[in-house]
Amino acid sequence: MQTLSILGSTGSIGCNTLDVVARHPERFRLFAITGNSQIELLMQQAKAFAPRYVVIADDSAYSEAKQLASEYEVDAEILIGAEALSFVASDSAVDAVMAAIVGAAGLLPTLAAVKAGKRILLANKESLVMSGELFIQAANQYGAEILPIDSEHNAIFQSLPSDYQYGDLAGSGIAKILLTGSGGPFLNLALDEFSRVTPEQACAHPNWDMGRKISVDSATMMNKGLEFIEAHWLFGVQPDDIEVVLHPQSTIHSMVQYVDGSVIAQMGNPDMRTPIAYGLAYPERIVSGVSNLDFTQLNDFSFTTPCPKRYPNLNLAIQACRDGQAATTQLNAANEIAVAAFLNQQISFSDIAEVNQRALNQLEPMPVSSIQHILEIDQLARDVSQQIIQGMQL
Repeated sequence: MQTLSILGSTGSIGCNTLDVVARHPERFRLFAITGNSQIELLMQQAKAFAPRYVVIADDSAYSEAKQLASEYEVDAEILIGAEALSFVASDSAVDAVMAAIVGAAGLLPTLAAVKAGKRILLANKESLVMSGELFIQAANQYGAEILPIDSEHNAIFQSLPSDYQYGDLAGSGIAKILLTGSGGPFLNLALDEFSRVTPEQACAHPNWDMGRKISVDSATMMNKGLEFIEAHWLFGVQPDDIEVVLHPQSTIHSMVQYVDGSVIAQMGNPDMRTPIAYGLAYPERIVSGVSNLDFTQLNDFSFTTPCPKRYPNLNLAIQACRDGQAATTQLNAANEIAVAAFLNQQISFSDIAEVNQRALNQLEPMPVSSIQHILEIDQLARDVSQQIIQGMQL
């Protein structure tokens, strides 16, 4: 029996995790679930799964949560705030933590789990994008086990040799990591149409069911750029060791190319329950609820190189990865602000990359020595991005 805390249980990853957990009541029990704005769904989950704690990130939602907890007859103790998130991620009763809070808000509780030496099922990109070097150092220092849950990194993890040593591609006979991406909903849209894209169109991903922010990132391919940065830290590889390949069918989730000409790929239907189940039960495999891949129904299997003009955010992320930790932190913060502004119809779809580029141009590269420093860089980048957006609206 494994005891879990799910950080971000009301999001897409959190809901899929609960779906897998529900299929194996003999293997998993919940210590805590957490949420921010979908309070009623959070209480419905608490009623169904009976965790010991329910954490509300937003203090202002506490009264609503208490009322709904009473209506749904939830027995769990309700906690609020950032300290509570870190507590349920690091308590001694917890075996594993699903880190699925979207955005920078997931950094501190995920780090708390790292410093407690937990098994961390990492679905929060920002933990590595914002603080990759410090994050990996802490994982090594405290003996935390990091299992990637993003479908691409999970695929790479499955395709690497079982005895792979962090950063030692040559010793494992690896030539390159191939990071696949669908290209999003605008793979074939005329470039002059990008400025007229609506939030609803950007959130309509052709293959994956994701939250709105991640869906927009997928449409701009910033999501792939963040995954590029993640792969750099997760596997200890250099930017030149990673190649992004467009694969619109999303059947191959990523690949590892070996020096002898072999390519090992992880394939399956595009459903996040597959990597979630792999992470939950690793090194075993368990039923996830995902249907088996039917090869007789695969009518096309295509691969292309991403167009820089179509996906400028991807190039910004790759360059930030080369420039270092401060640049990736700055880019992530700017992008969160820009995507929120787009979803609120304050800027156009094509303005997202413009905000990100201008923010990076205005911010100086700098050394990073602590998490506090990371948070200061993050806040400065957010402030600069807000100013850029305000200037666009004048």
